[in-house]
Amino acid sequence: MAKIQSAFFDLSTLEALAGNTTAIHRLDPRIKVLTTALFVLAVVSFDKYTISAMLPFGLFLMVIIHAAEIPAGYLGKKLLVVSPFAVMVGIFNPFLDHQPILQLGALTITGGWLSFGSILLRCILTVSAVLVLIATTGFNAVCMAMVKLGMPKIFAVQLLVLYRYIFVLIDEGLSMHRARAQRSFRRQPMGMRTFAHLVGQLLLRTLDRAERIHLAMLCRGFDGTIRIRQVLSITTGDLLALAGCATLFFIMRYYALPELLGRFITGLSS
Repeated sequence: MAKIQSAFFDLSTLEALAGNTTAIHRLDPRIKVLTTALFVLAVVSFDKYTISAMLPFGLFLMVIIHAAEIPAGYLGKKLLVVSPFAVMVGIFNPFLDHQPILQLGALTITGGWLSFGSILLRCILTVSAVLVLIATTGFNAVCMAMVKLGMPKIFAVQLLVLYRYIFVLIDEGLSMHRARAQRSFRRQPMGMRTFAHLVGQLLLRTLDRAERIHLAMLCRGFDGTIRIRQVLSITTGDLLALAGCATLFFIMRYYALPELLGRFITGLSS
């Protein structure tokens, strides 16, 4: 349960970070959503054996994280949470693909290990990009920006409600955990029967509270429209930022910058 409580505060931290006023935060949410989409498309379009060519995208993210004043340690913890899923996707590649691709001295690296490393790197880059988007924009503004860009409103509302009800679920779970801990004087371990009973009670309490929240939203005039305090207006600076990022992504995608830099350095040394 301590992990659930930690996750609750982590989600709150993500929303609190969106309240900063750096240059990255002041960009229009639609520009940031489009930039993130271009970033993700560029990263996932690489060949399955590509690793070094994706490193400039990581450098780009590091610059944005520093400019937006986002704690790198916080993002690192979030990446550790999702990394097992990426490991499960590519863990069998080294056993299935034995084609030699790279020779480092006496060490032969097969295609399976390269594709496994490529999957991990893609996961780190894409998840980090999405986390940076939410940490610099806020989930409400992201949903509203996607609606303005043409996404059906019902999908955005579903995402927004799902995101908010995660807080409801965690809050109810914490309340039940505290109540059980106060009644367990000997701190006996939770058996499967007790766990199943608590999960059932948690589902019923969450549904009941979700219904009360929905009725309260209707009483306050909720009509399915997402509203935020920020007024959306795309400025010339926003368009220049989007054009600059798109150009940079194109260069990083179609020109192997690490390879070019290596040739330049070795050319100077020779």
